[in-house]
Amino acid sequence: MHRHKSYYQPFKIENNLYCYIWQGMGNNCNTYIFTDILQGERPHVIIDPGQVLDELGEPCFDFLLNSMAKDGIRIEDIGLIINTHTHPDHCDATPLVVEKTQTKGNGVGEALVTISREEEEFRQTIEKKLYQTLGAKEPQFEPFFYLSEGELVLGEEGKLTFQILLTPGHSPGSVSLYCAKNKVLITGDVLFYGSVGRTDFPGGDIALLGESVRKLSKLDAEWLLPGHSTEFGNIIQGKEKIEHNFRAVQMFFR
Repeated sequence: MHRHKSYYQPFKIENNLYCYIWQGMGNNCNTYIFTDILQGERPHVIIDPGQVLDELGEPCFDFLLNSMAKDGIRIEDIGLIINTHTHPDHCDATPLVVEKTQTKGNGVGEALVTISREEEEFRQTIEKKLYQTLGAKEPQFEPFFYLSEGELVLGEEGKLTFQILLTPGHSPGSVSLYCAKNKVLITGDVLFYGSVGRTDFPGGDIALLGESVRKLSKLDAEWLLPGHSTEFGNIIQGKEKIEHNFRAVQMFFR
């Protein structure tokens, strides 16, 4: 029986950035959606749609759809899926988002998927072997293009511009996204509130993770949006608090 509580804590930043902070007992990621960015009938951008079902059987994706619906956001209106990395708690639902967007527009077109080229190489080699060893089902999707260091400009007249940063360490091709316009930093599993991502999975590297954290610490951020919550909290708001968090987590690498 499911607990009688919300499995996502919704949070809105400015007019079009919706944050869905996972509150369940199992392992699932936070999801972020930028609305009304792209041209055409699928204008929304989703970052890390998470799991379909977690290890406890919690229907994460159904809960996400319910939370989105309360904000008037339909999964069929997603035009771009950005995966910070390809661990299943972040990308398991990616094929399902693509499938649901195929039902719109008489089946013409679908949501596009993007990851870094480094993460795709990891997904097709080490991670594929890991899925096979565990006898687990691997999420099936094809990236439409690859993320690389530099600007990703989306929408008419650059309605949304991300600075893409390659931030390996948790996985070989992890990316973080920085939006200078509203000083939002989305870190995936590189950096959390008071903690950093694990490096004991295949493809993890503690030295690279330390370099990635130092790289992110140079950005002028007012919002830090991590991939998971910790016992310390989840979203960090305010430049001073974010700088304090960077100083604290960099103690792991000394």
